[in-house]
Amino acid sequence: MPTTAADWTGVADLLGRPGTMADESVYRVRFTRQELPVTTYGVRLLVGSYAAFTRYEDGGTLLMGSLSVTEAELQPAVDALHAGGLELTAVHKHLLAHEPTMWWAHFHGHALDPLALARGVRAALAVTTTPSTAPAVSQPEVDLDTAAIEDALNAKGLNDSGIHRFTFNRRETVTDHGRVLPPATGMTTLISFQPVGNGRAAVNGDFAMTAGEVQNVLKALRRGGIDIVELHNHGLTEDPRLFFAHFWALDDGVALARTLRSALDATNTVPAA
Repeated sequence: MPTTAADWTGVADLLGRPGTMADESVYRVRFTRQELPVTTYGVRLLVGSYAAFTRYEDGGTLLMGSLSVTEAELQPAVDALHAGGLELTAVHKHLLAHEPTMWWAHFHGHALDPLALARGVRAALAVTTTPSTAPAVSQPEVDLDTAAIEDALNAKGLNDSGIHRFTFNRRETVTDHGRVLPPATGMTTLISFQPVGNGRAAVNGDFAMTAGEVQNVLKALRRGGIDIVELHNHGLTEDPRLFFAHFWALDDGVALARTLRSALDATNTVPAA
């Protein structure tokens, strides 16, 4: 069902921060962990968690999201998710060598009361050091040739706190137990370019792929010198079944964009509007 941010006021109040609407039906709340200086290969990265809420015509609400947690926080967070009636659907890493050691725990829930779902998320966040309020938003200029990167990717990016981000949606309709999963619930390919100086970028993110696309995507990434971090699922029962390949590289931003475009060409995706 289409919703507006006003429909989710109770969720925002419970979670201590406002979310944003996506796909006209998904209310996404982000929890940036700016208190953690996460570094990989000498580059400091912004990591965080998210929760995406979608309402359906039967009156139910679907929740999908991911928690970014330290190793010490992982088991308490899993226990809190279960105690809150939410399901754990995946646990894995999104980065190679990094400090502190981080894990990503994906979760899922469905209920008639969206506030019950939000309480489960809040309880899981409470066992971490995730800030209880949203950080002040700043939009520094992206120190990259973003026009050339966008031309290479044939897509428009978005400046997200100084990082140039791209989203690509699956062309198929993805469902779970008969419910359509809008792209913003997590059914997308995400690519981030973080400037590191002299036209170079640290790129990371993940490709959302069907089984038949996986090998062609991985080969295209490796031909361009992009490292494979993880290959896994984020959910349990979506249709078509999606696999996610997380990647990492540090090189000329435009050259990396050309490699990423060749990998995108192996997937049935389009740039998000």
